[in-house]
Amino acid sequence: MKLISTLTAGAVALAIASPVTAAEVEWKMTAAIGEGSFLYQNFMERFAKNVGMITQDRVEIQPFGAGVLAPAFKAFEAVQDGIVEAGHSTPSYLVNQDPTNAIFASFPGGMSPEATMHWVYEGGGEKMLQDFRRADMGLHSLVVGIGTSEIMAHSNVKIQTIEDLEGVKYRTSGAFAAVLQEEFGGVPTVVPGNEIYTLLQRKGVDAIEWSTPGANISEGFHEVAPYMIMPGVHQPSFLWEVFVKQETWDALPGDLQNLITAAAKLSTYESFTRFGDSDIKAMAQFRDTKVEVVLMEREASETIREAGRNWARAKAATLAEGGNTRMQEVLDSYLAYQADWAANSSYLVRDSAE
Repeated sequence: MKLISTLTAGAVALAIASPVTAAEVEWKMTAAIGEGSFLYQNFMERFAKNVGMITQDRVEIQPFGAGVLAPAFKAFEAVQDGIVEAGHSTPSYLVNQDPTNAIFASFPGGMSPEATMHWVYEGGGEKMLQDFRRADMGLHSLVVGIGTSEIMAHSNVKIQTIEDLEGVKYRTSGAFAAVLQEEFGGVPTVVPGNEIYTLLQRKGVDAIEWSTPGANISEGFHEVAPYMIMPGVHQPSFLWEVFVKQETWDALPGDLQNLITAAAKLSTYESFTRFGDSDIKAMAQFRDTKVEVVLMEREASETIREAGRNWARAKAATLAEGGNTRMQEVLDSYLAYQADWAANSSYLVRDSAE
């Protein structure tokens, strides 16, 4: 927290020292999520507002929801093709193109939100993501959001054991979609966030996963599915990023690069605490509804976690055998940080109802 406070204070001081009357840089930003949704407000709108504040309106970013400038799953391509200057999405939607994205997006068996935050900013995670985007897509990436643990599923069927996953039609994405299908016989499908409610309501799928308790309650999934499955071992945390073409970033003066970077980091910290606060309040509200909260058996949750880690190891090994060692390098960093965190975090005080 000291780092972000120092960085933000310095950035604001620099901006105030150099007042301007009109924006020097104007970007339109497309999203992978619908306008007005919890994630849109907590990530996209927050980042755009923080950029304006910290740059003293030298940079103006105008966000647009999915489907306005580009389809939900085409934000990266829209920026690469020059249709829009900036995009906002999650690496989860690129896992099928390159499984390295799953490590940044989080995966079954991945780190807790707290550990993820530290790996991204202190363990080199964001730098690895930036190097990956530059080499792979010609983009400059900024982390603008790290989320708390998600709800495993809002479901029309009760899911408590590994056997319960077999044959389940499940709206999901990223690494869990592959693990669900390959290891547990589930049937994954991917649709944009703004289509999930109707899909679940009409029983086009048996179960869906979307986001955290605080985000999900505003979507009303609990109103159309009788079960809420926890814990969210499929997605222990998650990451969203803003990206522009590398040449667009390189063309910015150095002071604006620093200010936008500060705004992105501030947005991550602010959105993280908003998630946590909203989640706690949402869980209390869920208990006053008719939805049945179902806890998966611990053995089942651990089986999913181990399957996720094995999936990531296998994908990294396959790529390495073909001469691409990038995923292996990122995974080694990630798992080493996770092991170090687990081995040395016993001093932390945890709040628990038990």
